[in-house]
Amino acid sequence: MSTRFVLKDHVNESRLVNDRLIFAAIFAGILFAVLMARLAILQVIEHEHFDVLSNKNRVDIEPLPPQRGLIYDRNGVVLAENIPTFSLELIPEKVVTLDNTLSELAVLFSLSIEDVAKIEKTIKQQRRFRHVVIRHRLTEQEVAIFSANRHRFPGVDVVGRLIRHYPHGALFAHTVGYVGRINEKDQSLIDEKNYKGTLQIGKTGVEKYYEDLLHGQVGYQQVETNVQGRVVRELNNEASVSGQALFLNLDIQLQRVAAEALGEYNGAIVAMDPKTGGVLAMVSKPDFDPNLFVTGISRKDYSVLRDSIDRPLFDRTLRGHYPPGSTLKPFVALAGLELGIVKKSTKTYCPGWYTLPGKEHRYRCWKSHGHGRVDLKQSLAQSCDVYYYDLANVLGIDRLHQFLDLFSFGRRSGVDVPSESRGLSPSSEWKRSARNQVWYPGETLISGIGQGFNQTTPVQLAYATSMLAMRGINTLPQVARGSRLDAGSELNLTPVKRGDSLPIVSNENWQVVVDSMIEVTSGQRGTAKSVGKGLPFKVAGKTGTAQVFGIKQDEKYDAETLAKKLHDHALFIAFAPAENPEFVVVVVAENGGSGSKTAAPMARKMIDQYFGVIVDE
Repeated sequence: MSTRFVLKDHVNESRLVNDRLIFAAIFAGILFAVLMARLAILQVIEHEHFDVLSNKNRVDIEPLPPQRGLIYDRNGVVLAENIPTFSLELIPEKVVTLDNTLSELAVLFSLSIEDVAKIEKTIKQQRRFRHVVIRHRLTEQEVAIFSANRHRFPGVDVVGRLIRHYPHGALFAHTVGYVGRINEKDQSLIDEKNYKGTLQIGKTGVEKYYEDLLHGQVGYQQVETNVQGRVVRELNNEASVSGQALFLNLDIQLQRVAAEALGEYNGAIVAMDPKTGGVLAMVSKPDFDPNLFVTGISRKDYSVLRDSIDRPLFDRTLRGHYPPGSTLKPFVALAGLELGIVKKSTKTYCPGWYTLPGKEHRYRCWKSHGHGRVDLKQSLAQSCDVYYYDLANVLGIDRLHQFLDLFSFGRRSGVDVPSESRGLSPSSEWKRSARNQVWYPGETLISGIGQGFNQTTPVQLAYATSMLAMRGINTLPQVARGSRLDAGSELNLTPVKRGDSLPIVSNENWQVVVDSMIEVTSGQRGTAKSVGKGLPFKVAGKTGTAQVFGIKQDEKYDAETLAKKLHDHALFIAFAPAENPEFVVVVVAENGGSGSKTAAPMARKMIDQYFGVIVDE
């Protein structure tokens, strides 16, 4: 029986082809639907987004950094200004190959390996959209060289900027301070939007304290660019708001006299108006040129300042800790009067030394053969140590500490300059908590003459002297006098800041102390009697000599055999006129020896300058 062989199945083949055609049609339909949906999304829903991205190829938004506010002294003399300059800058996100760009720029502008490393470090620390300065203060020749090669460096350009300049150099270095490059720490504290395009920020002094007022508000401009990134035209802009001009209480002439008076001595001079708290002079020496820091100080220059044994970067007015020495005695005397320990007529015998009951150790007076019997006025005028050993012993350290606390000893004055230190006014509780030790009676004696653990800053001492001069009226020291929005607006004066008045109601006690301080500068046996000569008013003052190191019981201080760094510090405090104070001055001359011979004449120069006293040569 034969079987039938089928060569071709047309029915099945036709069905298979039809199935494939249907599947292809459905798949194509789905793809077409997806494509149409995507087109709809792009053209309708996301049209605005892609339109912005498209415009970014030709439209750019550039920040307009504000002009930093100027700083003036009380007479309108410029202390900090902005000067025009050109700088070479790059924006990392716009640079194609960063390593190659820096290498070629290093050849073109003779950049050192250190310079390139510093630039690379800055780029890593900052956002990629921020400007990074490659070279400050370009010369005309350097600007021309880059202009001829600009096509080789996308993302790099010459930018005209205003940079900070301090026309008086070191004279106001510590108080006015300086600006410097914004670093990683600064970025964590600032409003990045408001600092776009800004390269510098206040680092120290008034520049830092009043940063918000001086900086201003950033502006923006919308510009059209070509394919090379060059600006073709400006489309829109929002102007920046310049920082406010700041006027200080500082007087440039007083500041200059203070710096000249210190001469070769390291130390500090602070002068203020006790009625308003206005700080009239604030000098710390040695000093430095703040212009070195504006565009970035070199490692070599910074090492010289940092490693100097004299520490020129250290602001002695705010952070220098000095034993107040005998300048503390007027406050101790007032404590004795107010607490009823002594009266104006109370006398103490000074044989040249003092011993505690039952003890043999002698606490010496600066006058080895003694002052004899002295009352309170004589004790201040002649600076008798024995009188204050005895008074401090009766007061006790804790009562003395509580009274001195009224004058803010051991506390910050609140002056409007950053980094102020506290100083130290010791007590038994302080020693127990800080050193886990008991307080000894002998420590109370030396605290009574401003030695031992006592530490004060020149600003703190000026603040306390101001309260003494004003009979307890507490006016905080203030460097800033006021601010002004622009040249056509009025000066907005900074309000006078007052604390609680001191709870001392006896005007007689105040007067006894003031009269005793007048005796210091005018009396025949006053330790600074030369200060009051030739003046049409009375000066209340007090000399001070603070030991740098301790002297054994059987040793004698001999300045001629000691290195200068071991000489005593010389101090002087004063206010004038004594009965209607307008001027307070504090002088600290490190290793100056005698307060009467070194510090007091410096204060007299300040008084002469402030009151316009003409001194006969």
